[in-house]
Amino acid sequence: MTDRTIDKIAWILLDGGRVLSTRSRGKDVYYLPGGKREPGESDVRTLVREVKEELTVDVLPETAAHLGTWEAQAHGHAGGVTVRMTCYTADHTGTPAPSSEIEEIAWLGYADRGRVSPVDQLIFDDLHAAGRLR
Repeated sequence: MTDRTIDKIAWILLDGGRVLSTRSRGKDVYYLPGGKREPGESDVRTLVREVKEELTVDVLPETAAHLGTWEAQAHGHAGGVTVRMTCYTADHTGTPAPSSEIEEIAWLGYADRGRVSPVDQLIFDDLHAAGRLR
């Protein structure tokens, strides 16, 4: 991985053919919940920490399952800067609610594809093709 690749971990929470997405303060697109790892942090530890920070819920680490990894141009960055998004499904406790850094949470369907970041658009395409996102 080069310094032109942003390494992110994301949570895929599906319900009724929709996926939970977040919009950070000052941003114009939605992103899957998650974020960048801290030095030495595992994927699952990053997932647990980031989801807690963004949505105030506890991901149950023993239920985390790798769903896939996608790569695309990083939204809002110079050309050639990519984001690698490693996605997991996992059970959780609590009710998702936006934290101080999150302006809004939304349950998005495939029709909302144009409202998400480029890497999330690829994930939406694959979830839709698999019949998991309507």
